[in-house]
Amino acid sequence: MKTKINRYSLLIIFIASLVISNIAITTSTAVLTQPIIADHTIVNIVRYDQIPESAIIYAKNTLHIAYEHTSHGSQIPGGMAPLAAFKEGGGGTVGLYSYNSTFLHDDAMASYAASAADLGYADWAEATRNYLEDPANADCNVIMWSWCGQVNDYLGQTMIDHYLGPMSQLETDFPDVMFVYMTGHVEGLGIGGSVWLSNEQIRNHCKDNNKILFDFADIESYDPDGNYYGDKNVTDSCSWYNETHNGNWALDWQATHTEGVDWYDCVCAHSQALNGNLKAYAIWWLWAKLAGWSPTVNESIAAVPIISVIAVSIAIMVLKKYGEK
Repeated sequence: MKTKINRYSLLIIFIASLVISNIAITTSTAVLTQPIIADHTIVNIVRYDQIPESAIIYAKNTLHIAYEHTSHGSQIPGGMAPLAAFKEGGGGTVGLYSYNSTFLHDDAMASYAASAADLGYADWAEATRNYLEDPANADCNVIMWSWCGQVNDYLGQTMIDHYLGPMSQLETDFPDVMFVYMTGHVEGLGIGGSVWLSNEQIRNHCKDNNKILFDFADIESYDPDGNYYGDKNVTDSCSWYNETHNGNWALDWQATHTEGVDWYDCVCAHSQALNGNLKAYAIWWLWAKLAGWSPTVNESIAAVPIISVIAVSIAIMVLKKYGEK
């Protein structure tokens, strides 16, 4: 006897298959099995277009990022804004790195608490909670705050109380949101200085607990060729010095490379354009990672629509064979 399946049941099966095929689109902080760290080691991946365009597009379509910062943190959107034109000038796909406020809600959270301009302020966690509990922001799935110059005001238990503890609590309370940790900018105090110690505590917390980190200080301690200036008292302007020499790694690199080909002009508060370029490269790598892209496996993002197509095909085949007339 021929088995008949109700069309409504088939529809439920079909929808369920689509849900299952898309279930791992983004990476919840709570289920990370290893840290995701955007630092100087990954900037050239975007610089040399090694991320598939489909991953960039997918990130723009699926991430809804709330970002809060003051002047130093503005280096990230400042570098992002002209990146599209720079890539297009080199023959890149038009609009690939263009984005809107639905993707990146810049200066999103300060108005949600009395004192919450950046991570140095007392109410940053309260502002984050209020923002996420506002129904108007229900689509937000990424939260990111930057420091300005206050990271070295916190170390040990004070860092835990002010930053690491509240971040962990937010991760617990909002498991569907990805929270991006950040180090503070360099201040010329060198290895072993107060900024370095505070940043190391943040790095170690992220590495030990499989967190997401944008390593602001690490990115501005290296030029694009991998030369290190963190041991030379490098400052936020990219100036450096030691016992016998001094310079500015960004200005020196820009002077020996072609603007519009090797680097592009951008607004980069307190610093140089090249520093903003590197921050933009690093953040786009991070957006692609948070949306599910991995360079170590076959394109999982591209597989999502393929799986969906397969699900549609199977549903049609079953309907034709067993469905009620």
